Amino acid sequence: MITVFLGGGRITSALLAGLRRAGYNQPLIVHDRNAHKLRALRSEFKVATESDLLAAITQAELLIVAVRPQDVTDVLGKIRTAVSSTRDPRTSRTFARKRPAIACSVAAGIPLKNLHTALPGPFCWARAMPSPASRFGRGLAAVAFDKSCPKSARKIVTTFFANVGPVLEIAEREYDAFTVTYSTTHGYHALAALAGAAESLGLDRRTALAAAAHALADGVLAWREGNLSLAALLEEGATPGGIAAEVMRTMDAQGYQRSVKRGLQSGLVRTRRNAKKRSKQQTKTSQEDNKKSPQAS
Repeated sequence: MITVFLGGGRITSALLAGLRRAGYNQPLIVHDRNAHKLRALRSEFKVATESDLLAAITQAELLIVAVRPQDVTDVLGKIRTAVSSTRDPRTSRTFARKRPAIACSVAAGIPLKNLHTALPGPFCWARAMPSPASRFGRGLAAVAFDKSCPKSARKIVTTFFANVGPVLEIAEREYDAFTVTYSTTHGYHALAALAGAAESLGLDRRTALAAAAHALADGVLAWREGNLSLAALLEEGATPGGIAAEVMRTMDAQGYQRSVKRGLQSGLVRTRRNAKKRSKQQTKTSQEDNKKSPQAS
């Protein structure tokens, strides 16, 4: 299977690193308008690169749209224009793919209906939200599919992202909530806060980070790889009248759980606000394209 990445930024780099780490050996091609990015990716990950957009997409069996959310509409418009304006020199017929492809967007806040509207067949659409931790083989990806995507296409997408970590298929209506919850930044933020508090108690920086990392990372790893429920582990660790119980009681009394909930709610508001803004941008772009179309005159 030939996978083509549109965009050579951070998430593409993270996925390529994870794929190479996993020993993935299927063809990988990256398209980007910046030649220096292509050179760097070709050198680091031994992937093929293609500077021509049409040449890239015509090879894709799995197309990963990995550009910034604000650039998605523009890129898909360029693909639509390139495909519709290209003709077979032998028959003078408009270019058509030899086989259908799966298009998967990893851009936040762009719903499937917008993607399908911007670039319909011969692509069936999926969305994926892979973690930057995919770079280390510890990613987590949520995937959602357009209703028109057959089971075979869903399996291809799920199997592809499973190379770099667990994959959850979720309903698209849950996507925004997942996006604001799964970020590894929450872990880094908690690590910084816990280590900083430990330093204020007199620990040196190195020891504080080691202790805080154990509390967070090794504790969560024990839950993931063990057979005890989260509730059971909390009960086991927080002996009544003990230190852990007192720490949790005080943190909750100071608004710990309320703060986390409010943080996620604020992120959800921002996600939906950004999505609404991009939807308006796509509508405006589509209207402008229709005016320029020969059929409109």
